[in-house]
Amino acid sequence: MKKSTLPKTAAVLSVMTLSGMLLSGCGQAVSQTPAKENAGVAAQPAGAIENCGRTLTFTSVPQRVVAMTPGQSELLVKLGAADKVVAEAQSKGSELLPELKERGNVQQLSDQMPPSREVLLGANPDFVYSPTAYEFTAEQGFASIEQLKAAGAESYIATAGCMERRSKAEVKDILTDIENIGAVVGAGERTSAVRTEAAEMLASVASKVEGKEKPTVVELFVEGNSIAAIGAGIEYDMIKTAGGENLFSPSDEAFATFFSAMISPETLVQKNPEVIVFTTLDKAHEDATRAFLQEKFPEVDAVKNQRLVAVESDDVMPGTWGNLRAVEQIAKGLHPDAF
Repeated sequence: MKKSTLPKTAAVLSVMTLSGMLLSGCGQAVSQTPAKENAGVAAQPAGAIENCGRTLTFTSVPQRVVAMTPGQSELLVKLGAADKVVAEAQSKGSELLPELKERGNVQQLSDQMPPSREVLLGANPDFVYSPTAYEFTAEQGFASIEQLKAAGAESYIATAGCMERRSKAEVKDILTDIENIGAVVGAGERTSAVRTEAAEMLASVASKVEGKEKPTVVELFVEGNSIAAIGAGIEYDMIKTAGGENLFSPSDEAFATFFSAMISPETLVQKNPEVIVFTTLDKAHEDATRAFLQEKFPEVDAVKNQRLVAVESDDVMPGTWGNLRAVEQIAKGLHPDAF
């Protein structure tokens, strides 16, 4: 792949390699999963954790965690580790989650791009949680996994964001991340409770859409007049899990090596999906995308019948609780009668 100076961490990536934009996180409090606390019992180090073909070793519970997106922050907070988060990156102007903001000392290291090597190392982390491997690309000026290791920090990449899995990732990969991150931060019994909640959310969607006729769907990211389609990876699996038939697939040549590809306007017209799912950076971007689709593609069934489903780009970042929200949101757009 060609060297790029732009982020590659979500469904938006094919266009974002042109625009250099990254979504913002939400400013809402995280719903806490009830769980018995191990009162009086010290959290135990995770020991060895397998991640993206590497073995991470923890001899103590990290106390200075950096979340590389707001979505990673949300999962850490969900697991009861807000007190361990010292910094967040790629915040794109969003406020910290209330659980982090109230601490008064959590830094926001970068806006749209991953933080530079110097900035990340300057936060003195002992653990870094990232959605993809891109955040550790030394050629882009970011701290590499090896450099962080030398500075005393282990680095974890979301399962769906591993290089070897990015194009075949599934939504349920978040369950692995919950288990692993829970172990790393010493979440104890809360880990099981959060994992159960996540699994039940997916099971609930599956039961609601089971037996329903699957509408044809394309998932897009639009920036200006450029259109990227999703044909593989966690974003592809979200459509499948939500009860849709994605008109692009991993078997297509365009998606053989990467989950996203640029498409022409003619291709979208030819595919003529019943539903278009599109990812958004913010409300202005959502409005602009809707206006673009309505102006340029009035004859496409999804546009003609006003079946346009917007999903926040942060919610398709690998390894985030937003993955579950996105599946629910897409399913409601595909099968409104089931909810």
